[in-house]
Amino acid sequence: MSKMHLVAYLKTGPTASFASGWRHPSATLDDLFEPARFEYMAKLLEDARFDAGFFADGLGIPDVYRNTFADYVGRGGQVSLLDPMTVLPIMARVTSRLGLGATLATTFHNPYYLARGLASLDHLSKGRVAWNVVTGSHNAEARNHGFDAMPDKNMRYERAEDVLAACAALWDCWDEDALVLDRESGVYADTSKIRYADYKGPYVSTRGPMSMPRSPQGRPVILQAGSSPRGRDFAAKWAEMVFCSPATKEACLEFREDMVKRLRAHGRAPEECVILPSLSVVVGETESIAIEKKEFLESIVDPELVLASNSALLGVDLSDVESPEAADQGAGSAGVQGSRDRMAQRMKAEGISYAQAARKPRGLIAGTPAMIADIMEDWFRSGACDGFVLPPAVFPLTYEDFGRMVVPELQKRGVFRREYAGRTLRENLRNPG
Repeated sequence: MSKMHLVAYLKTGPTASFASGWRHPSATLDDLFEPARFEYMAKLLEDARFDAGFFADGLGIPDVYRNTFADYVGRGGQVSLLDPMTVLPIMARVTSRLGLGATLATTFHNPYYLARGLASLDHLSKGRVAWNVVTGSHNAEARNHGFDAMPDKNMRYERAEDVLAACAALWDCWDEDALVLDRESGVYADTSKIRYADYKGPYVSTRGPMSMPRSPQGRPVILQAGSSPRGRDFAAKWAEMVFCSPATKEACLEFREDMVKRLRAHGRAPEECVILPSLSVVVGETESIAIEKKEFLESIVDPELVLASNSALLGVDLSDVESPEAADQGAGSAGVQGSRDRMAQRMKAEGISYAQAARKPRGLIAGTPAMIADIMEDWFRSGACDGFVLPPAVFPLTYEDFGRMVVPELQKRGVFRREYAGRTLRENLRNPG
């Protein structure tokens, strides 16, 4: 029987995708800049046999809502308080199997910088690195890098294609056995096995070779979350993991069916790319405890932060926009298509207006371990997905509860690994145990 994959959605800050999660009494706030926080995070996920954890990241503080960053950062939105590339080596040091993912934007970085950093991490982790490829989503990021606004989405994806092709050329500059280190002969490296990249594309060029030898995986596992038609096609060409955020199982089935067609059009088998929808859970020892936990979480949500967070995701100021048409027009090239899709699906599923949906925090599924496992197993066995991306409503409580209560239930049902089958992230994706 095949088994599902689990990936954790992480932030270098106390709030992930659930607004105001940092206000929960169990959320740790005194260790935000302590290496021990990230060591604990990594060991917690590896003990629960997660495939990987990846850090969602942005290169600025969104100032979409009311044309200021005051509500977003002042009330505790999804802000990266540290560069994830600095904490991933800390996490690699205390684990041996957990995949480790960084979010890096092709719009704002050149390929040599990207290829170099990711190859270094792949060496240090012995082959466990993933790259969540993004093109940027809000204008604050663009302005931090010399643009007046986000470039056109099609241009961003064209550049992303170019950057990935350049990175691939750089990663292939060294053969596996090019580094010799033979003291007696004095041969440090066999230069016949090292070559220039000599890559020239429409947006970027790089000569190479990299100074980093070929890493254990050769190249990182590519994770992608594009939901627009252009983003899906990009994922079908490059990605090995696709992170999506449909609001219903039916929407996920439609997404999966569309991705399979696109993968085949690129000459790839469907099993070469795992589909991982987002699932936010609250686990309780009984159903009533779970519901009480969920209600408490919802009671500490700051409504202004919800609007500020959703404004950032949609790329438009929701303080004066109350229809999807006005939102799309106002967003221009900013915003995340997956968030727009999720909003539309939620409106339909719950029979609510756009204005109501815009004011709702991320939906939480509350239940006992068996109830949560029932939902996950149903989605998985129905073919809607290959596993899930799990954000924490509260860090570290969500992962502590999930690892202690839900993982054993999934293992008992035979749908999740008891041990890792491989050493590298790619091996564990191909063989989930």
